[in-house]
Amino acid sequence: MESPDPRNLVPPGRTAQFATFVAAVLAVAVLVSADGLASLATTLPELPAAFWTMAVLAVACDARPFLPPGRGQSSSAVFPSTCFTFAILLGWGLGPAVAVQAVAVVVSGVRMRHAPWRTAFNAGQYACSLAAAYAVTRWGPGGVFDGGALGGADIAAIGGAGIAWFVVNYGLVTAAVRLRFGERWWPNAWHGLPFELLSTGSLLLLAPVLVTAARASAALVPLVLVPLFAVYRMARLTVEQHQLAALDPLTGLPNRKALLAEVNEQVYRHAERAARGESGARLALLLIDLDRFKNVNDALGHAVGDRLLVEVSARLTDAVEPPQMVARLGGDEFAIVMTGLTNAGEARSLADQVVQALAEPVPLDGLPLDVGGSIGIALYPEHGEDFATLMRHADVAMYDAKHRNDTVAVYTAESDHNSPERLGLLADLRRVLEVGSPGRPGQGDAPADVPTVRGGDGAVLPASPPADERPGARWWSRRRRRPRAVDHDDELIARIVTGADPTLRRADRMDRADGSARPVGPTATSGAVAADTGAARQAEVWSAPTHSTDRSGPAPGGGQPDVAPPADGTEPAGDAGEIMMYYQPQIAIATGEVVGVEALLRWRHPRRGMVDPEELIRVAEQSAVMRLLTRRVVDDVVEQLAKWSAAGLGLRAAVNVSVRDLHTGEIADQIADRLARYGVAPDRLQLEITEGALMADPRRVLTTITRLHRIGVGIALDDFGTGYSSLQHLRRLPLVEVKVDRSFVLGMAEDTDDAAIVRSTIELAKALGLRVVAEGVEDERTWRMLHAAGCDAAQGWFYARPMPAEELVAWLARYRPLRPLGGHDEAEVPRRHAR
Repeated sequence: MESPDPRNLVPPGRTAQFATFVAAVLAVAVLVSADGLASLATTLPELPAAFWTMAVLAVACDARPFLPPGRGQSSSAVFPSTCFTFAILLGWGLGPAVAVQAVAVVVSGVRMRHAPWRTAFNAGQYACSLAAAYAVTRWGPGGVFDGGALGGADIAAIGGAGIAWFVVNYGLVTAAVRLRFGERWWPNAWHGLPFELLSTGSLLLLAPVLVTAARASAALVPLVLVPLFAVYRMARLTVEQHQLAALDPLTGLPNRKALLAEVNEQVYRHAERAARGESGARLALLLIDLDRFKNVNDALGHAVGDRLLVEVSARLTDAVEPPQMVARLGGDEFAIVMTGLTNAGEARSLADQVVQALAEPVPLDGLPLDVGGSIGIALYPEHGEDFATLMRHADVAMYDAKHRNDTVAVYTAESDHNSPERLGLLADLRRVLEVGSPGRPGQGDAPADVPTVRGGDGAVLPASPPADERPGARWWSRRRRRPRAVDHDDELIARIVTGADPTLRRADRMDRADGSARPVGPTATSGAVAADTGAARQAEVWSAPTHSTDRSGPAPGGGQPDVAPPADGTEPAGDAGEIMMYYQPQIAIATGEVVGVEALLRWRHPRRGMVDPEELIRVAEQSAVMRLLTRRVVDDVVEQLAKWSAAGLGLRAAVNVSVRDLHTGEIADQIADRLARYGVAPDRLQLEITEGALMADPRRVLTTITRLHRIGVGIALDDFGTGYSSLQHLRRLPLVEVKVDRSFVLGMAEDTDDAAIVRSTIELAKALGLRVVAEGVEDERTWRMLHAAGCDAAQGWFYARPMPAEELVAWLARYRPLRPLGGHDEAEVPRRHAR
């Protein structure tokens, strides 16, 4: 069944005021045209053939007006009778013009199935417009076409009459739209004004020509149909141009411009529904991104890719029923606007239908192409109240679905990693790198002979400041992933949840034991380990040993990194805060000797305090700031190694690098230059890479790693076991060390699966001749288990927390090596229980 024309309906709640407006327009129309209509009975027989010709053409043309297509209420039809009735007004007065216009309106109303009130209103609005134009002509010299040549006053009167007709007519229509559809009358009026000026203005300008021709001969009147047809075609071409500007040329679907207009219109309508308390006041924006489309383009060419997009658009159109809109945004991205929803489940149901429609392979040239898609959903008003916000949140949800290897995801704030706060954090990071930390010359203070490096996003950093202008070392890393104790408003619930999880239970015991003590060393005061391991586990002694200075900072797993604030409580200089490097010792398990350190990044922000290192790296890796940060860190760490070497400390420093750093050979050139400049042996520096970085671009990454290996820099595989193709990397890469991820080490004392993974990793690395370092060693039992498994070195809060370079030197002076005493019973290592 065909849905009724919305123009024939008045929204609920507006009937009384709109009916009053229509009645007022009709009353004014009757009032201003009463005299002319009353005298029509006597003047009608005297009217010439030219008048009757115009009257017939006016009614005949309005029987088939031009209807421009449009989804909104702002589009209106073009009625050619305007030309003839305005000419009749100029030539024979108000009464005949109103009468002919009324007949034409009734004919067009029947033809277009207008409601009776709408036909009456149209007749009234035209009568008022003609009356206003007639009044202007009467204010002029009068009798414009009574005979003789037209003077300047006559031309001015005709122009003024046309303007008056247009202003009154368009004003009444706009007011009616305002009363029917609410507060958005001005955008609608402004949007429709250019089209009305072009079409209606052309018809009004033809009227004086038509009257002049009629004065000469009635036979000339039909000739006006030729320019009238030109006006008709001009209006159609204008509308078609607007339509083409809102369509995707490849698929014929609405494009981003049309999607923007539709979402804005639907947001307003749904806001009105919500204000009236009606159901279906939600709408959903579904963003669809095709999977593996780039592979099709690369393998088969863009022509096949275009054909695939056309087929996908056809499937989407078949899966989505009107009045929902399907649009193509560009590339392999599509969008769906779903209106009249009551909950998110309806949007998910439509998304599932789209997934099923795309699941069937697309046959092209005899080759079935498997096309899937990831869909992100954003809902109005929960996830945004305008197009830009809904679009961004749908995009976030779509990428969330891709990362989770899912097909459909609804937006959640937790998955949004591109908030304005993070953009501000990135800007502050760029500024702190450009300005420099206290004691480091900023960009403005850099000597003229010091080269600078400009990243892709404009960040500038001195490439190699002279050694005498550089302060102590700095660098980056992950924050420790110790689970935090549960903090809940309901104390009983917090105790139940903490007691049910052994890891949380252990962290809670640590926090309650001493508000400032940290597990920074083994439970021994003389360097020897207690022989009774069972008693040691039962005692759970976490006090700091005499060789450790780590007696401050937040609890493990807390919200802030393990960095103590300045003793005087002052803020660091500079608006963006201070970047600093902390170092965590790496201990040889068998001998207790300190064999190296890992450089860890810390950033004290003036407003946010200590920034979470994980968040800092996640933000930096999305831009060229990451490369600038790495350059700064490498410079600092190499300089610090030179200072330690001069002081007689032969430590090895490990530095983390991101995938951006490995995409080019720039980092290899920089490291070779810095090692030569400071006279540091290459084996004193070690780079830690993750398996995720290897998978991003294996060829370029392998090339960079090979160059670093030839220089003599050690390469360690970080977070081993959490990435992809681990065994293949161990076999192909020039590695010297494997780091067992802390996610396994933290739980190995209580989880048999974690313990088995750690033991297997150590055995595998040993068989390949690689050094093994365990990170995240938090207690004595884990330390003993790692020694029993043959692990080479370890780092973690059991030994020491990360500390600045100055504190590390003092810590090393007081440190006494911790050596395991004798072997360990195999019963100490957890075994898998039968399942």
